[in-house]
Amino acid sequence: MIEPVTYFWIAVAVIILLVDLWAIVSVFRSDKADTTKALWALVLLALPVIGLGIWGVWGPRGIKRGTGPSSPEHSKG
Repeated sequence: MIEPVTYFWIAVAVIILLVDLWAIVSVFRSDKADTTKALWALVLLALPVIGLGIWGVWGPRGIKRGTGPSSPEHSKG
């Protein structure tokens, strides 16, 4: 039988994976150059926890035009 501690670490790993995927999607939605996006994705994949911290401080988070809300009721304007 699996110990409760094992379930905890599985949950932590899943959460880290989901946050990493969100960060990678955010990187590819940014308006940076394709090589910059690819390098950030590699950093996030190679160093999941440390890469998230680095991306959180220095990573691209801007959203390029046309990828945000599509209706006026969802926009901030």
